[in-house]
Amino acid sequence: MHAPDAPHCPVYWPRAIILVDMDAFFASVEQRDFPELRGRAVVVTNGEAGSTIITCSYEARALGIKTGMRLKEARLLCPDLIRQPTRPEVYAEVSTQIMRALANLTPTMEVFSVDEAFLDVTQCQRLFGTPARMARLAKKLVFDASGLHCSVGVSGDRTTAKYAAKLQKPDGLTVIPPWEATARLAPEPTTALCGIAGGIGRFLAQHGVVRCGDMHKLPISVLARRFGNPGRRIWLMCQGRDPEPIHTDIPGPKSVGHGKVLPPGTRARDALLIYLHHMSEKVAARLRKHDLEAQRYFIGLKLELGWVGAKLQLATPEADGNELFALCRFVLESEWHGEAVGQVQVTALDPRPAQRQLGLFDDNHARHERDAAHHAVDSVNARFGKLTLAPARLLGRDDQPDVIAPAWKPDGLRRTV
Repeated sequence: MHAPDAPHCPVYWPRAIILVDMDAFFASVEQRDFPELRGRAVVVTNGEAGSTIITCSYEARALGIKTGMRLKEARLLCPDLIRQPTRPEVYAEVSTQIMRALANLTPTMEVFSVDEAFLDVTQCQRLFGTPARMARLAKKLVFDASGLHCSVGVSGDRTTAKYAAKLQKPDGLTVIPPWEATARLAPEPTTALCGIAGGIGRFLAQHGVVRCGDMHKLPISVLARRFGNPGRRIWLMCQGRDPEPIHTDIPGPKSVGHGKVLPPGTRARDALLIYLHHMSEKVAARLRKHDLEAQRYFIGLKLELGWVGAKLQLATPEADGNELFALCRFVLESEWHGEAVGQVQVTALDPRPAQRQLGLFDDNHARHERDAAHHAVDSVNARFGKLTLAPARLLGRDDQPDVIAPAWKPDGLRRTV
């Protein structure tokens, strides 16, 4: 682990950002909980039926196995590969423990994903010492809370800190002082930075910016005209001066959705109805759990050539799985023509606090009975497990577990898997 406190470092950085990145998080949890897996090539898939690798241990990565690779292809590289079905509830709980431990270092923390967090430690330097020392402390907090290793990047802005965290994995620690960031990033491709994907990268290349060091030759106004304020940020990111703050607030959800990746070549109508019904019930139950409802929904099917589906609107805001499933059936009948479906998606587009005030002409008795039935079902499922009580169709649902959404957070609505 390389992270000396450079003797020429000033006592106080004007801005100090730490990025904590867990090493092969899901696979590391499996190796922690099952000692016989340690030192072995391990891959994690979505249940026993999952055919795509979600993540893999560093022993597997050394053999050329990668996230997103098909299990069949991975076994050609390593016949002794060990497949572990994902345990999302366990990963979410471990992540929650890690994030709560890191909050002891600084309250200015942004949970970036289930296995990453940004920490602004600028105001903690007089309390804990140099940013490099705090980075070592962050690693210790993570290990004490979880028994797992992480890699840490430290710099004066979030983009450079995230870049630094990737340089020495696993169990690494890389410090790039703010005054060295421009020079350190200069030879790197712009697409090496988080937030600059292929489309933006191609636009930059068309304007002669292939590496970060080329950015100073491009007027900031060119990016501002094309991308607005994000363009200005991109111009600064490539020079190690990302102005984006650490976001400690968690805004209200703009959508609430659930999707499922299906077994390859799924074409059976009855199977698709099961998946869509399952997602409808999950979305409705999640809305009710957080006292929300919605009127506009997106129902989608991912085909080989892309997504098909529709944005549909109910007569009134609802959080009823049967109402959502009716929308799903409509989309399946109107948009699907027998093609293989790789994924289904049901998303509430306008979640809002549930209205308890009934309209003048509403059927109060019917609404009361339906709400009571939902409450009873939700209570049973909360106590005995998801879908203990469920529509008969879902008795034949798939056995793939839920997945952790990219917007996962350790508390509240986004903690749902």
